Amino acid sequence: NDAIQLCSFHSVSKGVMGECGQRGGYVEMVGIDSEVNDCLYKLAASKLCSNAPGQAMVSLMCRGPSPGDASYESHTMEKKAVFEGLKERALLVSNGLDSIPGFSCQPATGAMYCFPSVQMPPGAIKASNELGFSPDTLYALDLLQTTGICVVPASGFGQEEGRFGFRTTFLSPESKYVVDSIRNHYE
Repeated sequence: NDAIQLCSFHSVSKGVMGECGQRGGYVEMVGIDSEVNDCLYKLAASKLCSNAPGQAMVSLMCRGPSPGDASYESHTMEKKAVFEGLKERALLVSNGLDSIPGFSCQPATGAMYCFPSVQMPPGAIKASNELGFSPDTLYALDLLQTTGICVVPASGFGQEEGRFGFRTTFLSPESKYVVDSIRNHYE
């Protein structure tokens, strides 16, 4: 069977209309063997379900107002504005990080994160080894202490040997400031 097997996840806290702190979501499974599908549903059913507000949030996320509803136009405009803002910031952050000498960053496609690769100087690699940290963990800690910007070291994501970097989001309206601060910190 050449069908694509795909599990697509969506949550109320990570979508275009994300509501931070709210817990609820769903998974759509396509092309998954029915026995595997049954096992996954049993596994999910054995966990606690989200609370009532989380379930209500999923319903609102999936349905939204209908044409003719009092809030339909304002909801549609807000959703479009949020989406366009995310697209702009995704380009700003990925292009901005990619333009820093020693950084390489692919455009964000489908997530709210950029994941640049960072060349680490030999001295930083040596210092991190002496401290018992990965080089990108040492970089992330120094970035946090120096600028207040919090990133997640790439080493936590199972990187290839010798690849260093971090994961950062472009949700902040202050994304240009973040990129400029990262640039100044690295240079």
